[in-house]
Amino acid sequence: MARYRGPVCRLCRREGAKLFLKGQRCLTPKCAIDKRNFAPGAHGKARRSRVQGYGLQLREKQKAKRVYGLLEKQFRSTFRRAERQRTVTGATLLQLLERRLDNVVYRLGFAPSRAAARLFVGHGHVEVNGRRVNVPSATLNAGDVVRVADRTRKKDFFKQVMEEAEGHVVPDWLMREPEDPATAKVATLPTGEDPQLRIRDQLIVELYSR
Repeated sequence: MARYRGPVCRLCRREGAKLFLKGQRCLTPKCAIDKRNFAPGAHGKARRSRVQGYGLQLREKQKAKRVYGLLEKQFRSTFRRAERQRTVTGATLLQLLERRLDNVVYRLGFAPSRAAARLFVGHGHVEVNGRRVNVPSATLNAGDVVRVADRTRKKDFFKQVMEEAEGHVVPDWLMREPEDPATAKVATLPTGEDPQLRIRDQLIVELYSR
């Protein structure tokens, strides 16, 4: 499957916001937004055009795509799926994105970033309701139990990830097992809103409705 292989810090700089594509590094002074908060390229610092209308909608869509690591075809497919439901399309879109297995693994702190979570799931390190699932785009429902496979828990790389994840804030709609940090449950469905990312879903809906 095609994927972006370039430097991800350029994506944050292009959107002018932290997309948390490098996990904990984005919270340190090394973050590209803190060091060079202007668009990449030879003229990025000089050109600061005011974005309006279509450009504003496009940038918001690109931002959401890059946060969750989706390409255009995948993102459009998710939008169409949200559109078919008899709910508020924008909120449902963000909810579907949050319910992706790779995102849930990242939210639980089992991987340092969404890109790492995608590999983690793809390599068969995650079980859902007792069955191994290696599809990062799998959609979870309320009541689903996510756990790291037993063979993975013994590996040094996972032990290091769990040590670095100490103090990691888990969203309210996810609930870790107190006696087993590598097991968690989807308590409820997410609201679709993330104050940290501040994705304006209405602009995405307007873009695809043109």
